Amino acid sequence: MSIDIFPWQESAWLQLQQLRARLPHAILFHGPAGIGKTGFAERFAQSLLCETPDASGHACGRCASCGWFAQYGHPDYRRVRPEALDEAEGAAGEGEEEEGEGKKGSKSARAPSKEIRIDQIRALADFMNVSTHRQGKRVVLLYPAEALNSASANALLKTLEEPPPDTVFLLISNSLDRLLPTILSRCRKFAMALPPFEQALAWLKAQGINDADGWLAEQGGAPLAALEMAQSGSRETMEEFLHHLTRPGVEGALKTAEKLQKTAPAQQVEWLQRWLYDLFSVKLSGKIRYYPRYRKELVALSGQVEVAALLHALKGIVERRAVAEHPLSPKLFIEDMLLDYAKLYP
Repeated sequence: MSIDIFPWQESAWLQLQQLRARLPHAILFHGPAGIGKTGFAERFAQSLLCETPDASGHACGRCASCGWFAQYGHPDYRRVRPEALDEAEGAAGEGEEEEGEGKKGSKSARAPSKEIRIDQIRALADFMNVSTHRQGKRVVLLYPAEALNSASANALLKTLEEPPPDTVFLLISNSLDRLLPTILSRCRKFAMALPPFEQALAWLKAQGINDADGWLAEQGGAPLAALEMAQSGSRETMEEFLHHLTRPGVEGALKTAEKLQKTAPAQQVEWLQRWLYDLFSVKLSGKIRYYPRYRKELVALSGQVEVAALLHALKGIVERRAVAEHPLSPKLFIEDMLLDYAKLYP
């Protein structure tokens, strides 16, 4: 595992080093998705365990501790995340079973969980009740924190209220409003912002991405999200979805839902949410954030809808996003969402 911070994270790294003299028992890294918070926190975790960090606080990458960390085998380090992330990244063999994420036999019998379950939190008890391997710190990295369900969040809260000695929790969140206020109050919050657009654009172009500025705009300025989408091959699907939004109607909604029912509903909710934001923004200020290449269509549509209706639609799409990961029927979910959008234009 090779971890490095991105150019736009240099100032955040320096700021983080100021906490090391009086290190909090729990740090919550928060900010927009797609800016590299997880890699940044992993780099910090490695540096906390490193035997010879350099003057800027970075891990040396050469000591025994760094070697173990690179193999996800450090005895004083645990990574807690939904098992669906292990499935997506092919990480089943990376030493995660001791976190209570399940044996291969149980995984084959059910879909990988998208939540952090209570047994994963309980499994940390054994880890925290033994001495550290080299009389140093132990580190728990947990992400995304909003994947905690009610039971696991309350179990974690008990640990945060009475933290074990020499243990540091590093939590990562894209959305603070989805976390328990009591968990927020037990963590030192560390905000991470979007990089400057030009810096993110230069980095994206250096990765060989064509139409980098368009991808970056569509992902709200988040460079890693833009890179992922550009490499995912989903441009054609997104264009079909957006094309429907330029011509709202009942018949088009039903046809689009039929064609795109195998595309993740959560992804389509995100596309529509950004479209509605641009409609609202262009109507009030003439500015477009996400889809500047659709300026002509957005301006025309914004003139046909009332501000109150747009506000209601924006509120509704936020509610849909909360359940988009587990729709009973993806096709019906998408149909209902697009039919609601069509109602903006009677």
